[in-house]
Amino acid sequence: MDADTDVDEIRSKVLQNTLVEVASSRNQTETDSSKETCCVICLDNITEVCEARPCSHRNFDYLCLLSWLEQQTKCPLCKSNIDEVLCDFESDKPDAKSRVYLVPHQKEPSQQEAQSRAQLYRPRDTIPRPNHRRAENAPPRRVTVDEAIVRRQHVYRNQLYSLHVGSSQRSGFRDLTPQLFESDPEMVSRARTWLRRELQVFEFLRTPPTAQSSDNAMTRRRANNAEFLLEYIVAILKTVDIQGSQGQAEEMLKDFLGRDNTKLLLHELKNFLRSPWSLEAWDRKVQYPTTKKRPINEEEEVEQESSTHPRRVGSGSSDRSKRWAGDSYRPTYSNRHRKRIEARQYNPD
Repeated sequence: MDADTDVDEIRSKVLQNTLVEVASSRNQTETDSSKETCCVICLDNITEVCEARPCSHRNFDYLCLLSWLEQQTKCPLCKSNIDEVLCDFESDKPDAKSRVYLVPHQKEPSQQEAQSRAQLYRPRDTIPRPNHRRAENAPPRRVTVDEAIVRRQHVYRNQLYSLHVGSSQRSGFRDLTPQLFESDPEMVSRARTWLRRELQVFEFLRTPPTAQSSDNAMTRRRANNAEFLLEYIVAILKTVDIQGSQGQAEEMLKDFLGRDNTKLLLHELKNFLRSPWSLEAWDRKVQYPTTKKRPINEEEEVEQESSTHPRRVGSGSSDRSKRWAGDSYRPTYSNRHRKRIEARQYNPD
């Protein structure tokens, strides 16, 4: 009875925190509706504001803008040339100094220099040769949101659990506790970013970015349900262990997503929050187990052994049917060593 009372108290606390967080987020959205706090490059909230000069635009994250400038040196909004990027100018620390990143501009050769170079370095043939080294070092193609959701649907459809990585300084993974989650605003922001996309896997929660202001009542209801469930999961992470031995987080969430999907979602969320990677890097680096191995019977194993070692067909243990295809490791020997083994089998003395 006491255990049930504790669960009800935890559930009530989580629900109250969720309602407070949803109400505050809506009020913040209404008060800041006239301000542009969204990065025009990644379409997410700006976490590290910067200023492009000389156009003085501040509508992007610092890292997003630097990634943009690696491809082209023009402002994403006004298309004017950017000479430098100013950062850390809104810091509250008294000793803080703003950082300035100078954008390198490639010097365009004149027409005469281009003609002289073309004459000096004329190619031997006109057949273009692929640059394999450049292709290997090229950055990976950016995966769209729809492609990422399709991949995540495959994970839930096949109930694939990402492989565990131990916590260490070398791997960058760390243990996750409710105290650490509540005291680290960056981790809370990462959880919201991951959940905002992960909940799109489920059809009854999938909504467009402008669902809150949609004219369709069903679309607005889905958006409100997704927002409530997101803040509900965040409140759970701040209260109990995400995968504790008592399974409190799973019990409070299974009525929304089902037990199987809840187990998988909590497992994936925990592995993502423990990792040092961003959402895009996690999609590239996370590993899942291979497909299930097919058990082989005794006749198939004897046939495989006879094709590899014809003189050892009759040997073997009685529990061969319990072995799995692909689990065994057979070392390779040289011809001289194999002849020595065969000689021992014929002449044991």
